[in-house]
Amino acid sequence: MSEDPESVSAPEASGITPDRLLHTGGSDRPSAEDLVLASGRDVTPETLERARRKLADEGRSALDRQLP
Repeated sequence: MSEDPESVSAPEASGITPDRLLHTGGSDRPSAEDLVLASGRDVTPETLERARRKLADEGRSALDRQLP
């Protein structure tokens, strides 16, 4: 086991994405499309408009709430 608490114990070749490569894009500005996709909905004009309003009201936290 690695001393790095962020590492996984299985080798990368096993098909498991190592923790160091996982990120939510916290430094990025999420788009309405990002929010729609994170919610599992189809991208339509209606869902994009709803996502735009949600991002305007809640900012980045709107996307953070959708991610596990």
